Amino acid sequence: MEQRHEHGAALAWRRGRQSAAAQRSAEGGPMSVVAPAGESGYWRWQAIADPPDHRYLVPAVLEALGAPAGRSVLDVGCGNGALSAKLAARGFTMTGIDFEPSGIALAGAAYPHITFRRHDIGAPLPSDLLGRFDAVVSTEVIEHLLLPRQLFARAREALRPGGALVVSTPYHGYTKNLALALLGRFDRHWSAGSDYGHIKFFSPSTLTALASECGFAPVGLTRAGRIPPLAATMVLRATVR
Repeated sequence: MEQRHEHGAALAWRRGRQSAAAQRSAEGGPMSVVAPAGESGYWRWQAIADPPDHRYLVPAVLEALGAPAGRSVLDVGCGNGALSAKLAARGFTMTGIDFEPSGIALAGAAYPHITFRRHDIGAPLPSDLLGRFDAVVSTEVIEHLLLPRQLFARAREALRPGGALVVSTPYHGYTKNLALALLGRFDRHWSAGSDYGHIKFFSPSTLTALASECGFAPVGLTRAGRIPPLAATMVLRATVR
């Protein structure tokens, strides 16, 4: 039971930037779209709003997905449904899953044309979601997972033969890590005091290696946000072997 609880924590949107924003809100700063203590015991969604990273993340995800052409997509860790809604507006048939019910409730109310369901990434997908999708997307989720291979396992369950996985996570590389060290920004970057923050820090090689280990063939990786050596995030596209 305790192990399952950990997986659920990872599937709610507990990104470090949002955790910091919630902390600033508690200290009298800007209002965050999340707050502590949802029904699951983790971050509770308060509003439908786009995170700041959508300005560079959404174009990169759309490029990785390719033409909609009636394709069905599962959004793993959909949060408040903002990304699912953007992809649906481009012509994809979307389904979103997330562990935190407050996000699912907000998403369902705001975007009734999209299917949203509560589901724990630590558990196999329900039978009606197996082998149904042309693509799976998961943005800024894997860095929160104690057991990141479970994301790839859920993607394999969801995908049709030849389906594609598009996963994003903060970029780490030599130049960026060196810049963080030289500028004294490591404490802020690692967000060690942030509840439900980042616990995995991937480079392009470690992310593609994990995808390969889990039965996917990486076919492309792009960096987004800032210049490439200092990129904010990276987006991997991989297909089922």
